[in-house]
Amino acid sequence: MNRKDAPSPVERADLEAADWLIRRDRGLTPAEQDEFLQWQAEHPMHADWLLQHQQTWRTFDQLAQWRPEHSAEPNPDLLARPKQNRRWLMPTVLGLAAAAAVAVVLFAHKPAATLSAPLAAPHIVQTYERRIMEDGSVVELNRGAAIRVEYSAAERRVWLAQGEAHFTVAKNPERPFLVTADRVTVRAVGTAFNVRLGKAEVEVLVTEGKVRVDPAAGASPMGTAVEPVLHAGQRTIVSLAESEISPEVEDVQPEEMTLLLAWQPRLLDFSAVPLSEVAMTFNRGNQVKIVIADRSLDALPIVASFRSDNVEGFVRLLEATTDIRAERIGDTITLRRAP
Repeated sequence: MNRKDAPSPVERADLEAADWLIRRDRGLTPAEQDEFLQWQAEHPMHADWLLQHQQTWRTFDQLAQWRPEHSAEPNPDLLARPKQNRRWLMPTVLGLAAAAAVAVVLFAHKPAATLSAPLAAPHIVQTYERRIMEDGSVVELNRGAAIRVEYSAAERRVWLAQGEAHFTVAKNPERPFLVTADRVTVRAVGTAFNVRLGKAEVEVLVTEGKVRVDPAAGASPMGTAVEPVLHAGQRTIVSLAESEISPEVEDVQPEEMTLLLAWQPRLLDFSAVPLSEVAMTFNRGNQVKIVIADRSLDALPIVASFRSDNVEGFVRLLEATTDIRAERIGDTITLRRAP
């Protein structure tokens, strides 16, 4: 193509789809999400190009399965194109323009708040929240969690007043990162770990790197402090009873780790999944529930990628690209065919 020539509609859709795929990977702002939905609704071609770029992306991701120690060259199967019939993407074959319009990809992050100043009092979150702190560390708060943050030149400290939080710490050996829950303090430099404050105990789970856990009142009869070190894939449960001295460290299997962190939003990747199943998947992890009042919508195939907590974004997409009408009452969203 001559660089001076304007791109054709097909070329323009291709470039725009690639741009949206990159932007959605780093997270869409609310304004970008609205713009993205409008762009998809403008032409069925947009959804098709988006899916093609996503398939290419996934093909390259498969290379992550290869390691140099396994072989000098990647397994050719990792680069082989999957044998699949892509004709289902076209409305003429589907016979359902609405179904084709739903074949989109979206990964919308909630905007991350930046903590630029200490919080004067604990803030209780009503739903999942993700925040980026002033040093680049990230804290994810489960529903009902409350924290207070105080940074100084010597240390970075967070008080977990209640609930559960996951911390991904920016490495800085000169300023240790401390999380205190009741009398228990977790010390880290650059790592990732989860802290849950219960009524009678504090659970610490390490997902990356290592941390040191100080049970505070925990000291041996000889007066030597007991501070177990946890590595990735390990956890400890510290009793808040005065009698607890030396908490045990246990290994956590990947399956159990997934269950323990199930409260965190994850990417839901649907490939021609019936709407009824998509609704059940969203309903399992969210306070807002999707109810399908029109049973003829149950089998509507959905091809999309969404954060598990982005119920509203998914419903807005259905409204913008199909003949579905949503009615919102409290924590219930009821789906019906538009008259």
